[in-house]
Amino acid sequence: MKWLAIVALTLNVGVWYFSGAFEPAQRSGVVASGNLPRVASLKASSPKSTGGVAPLSTVEGLSCVRVGWIDSPDAAEALIDRQPLAKELGFTVHEVERELPALHWVIIPPQPPEVARRKFRDIQRQGIDSYLVTEGENRNAISLGLFESREAAKSVLEEKKRQKLNVVLANFPRNQISYALSFEAEPELAKEMVQAVEMDYGRKFDFVEINACESVATPKKNP
Repeated sequence: MKWLAIVALTLNVGVWYFSGAFEPAQRSGVVASGNLPRVASLKASSPKSTGGVAPLSTVEGLSCVRVGWIDSPDAAEALIDRQPLAKELGFTVHEVERELPALHWVIIPPQPPEVARRKFRDIQRQGIDSYLVTEGENRNAISLGLFESREAAKSVLEEKKRQKLNVVLANFPRNQISYALSFEAEPELAKEMVQAVEMDYGRKFDFVEINACESVATPKKNP
């Protein structure tokens, strides 16, 4: 019986050894599954900013518009009120004092106050349209007319000389308060708005300015 026990033991050892030798090699779960990782599961690491400062940014693509002239602030405000996009586009009224070309002034030169007043009364009795200048560098002169056309002024000058009046031509400087509208919009909308406002105003503007808006880049800080 002893030799039977030895044989059985030998057979068990053999079975254990050969079963381990012929067992398939272990493979990784990724390859065995036959699946590749999903794109969504791949996370790209964002680069860290140095110094905590983001790149400078600018506002681009807007046109700054300015149109004029408009006769009164009431007329300018009325134009704004009739524009549906006025609030969104930031319509603003600007008051501007502008210098206009001087007028041509036919005057009797300044005289001592009493002489000027006496001469003025005499001219008025002759039915000549005139007024006494009471301020400025030509104070105590007698005005006989203001003209935009130099030729018209010279014609009146010659006429008054024939009437034995001591008359000369002088420049009459003048300024005028005018009003302009300004707003910002994308280029195509800017052109359309100019046409709409001009049509609403009822006549062409003296000037229309459409330029790219200037913007200032500012640094953005990380939270």
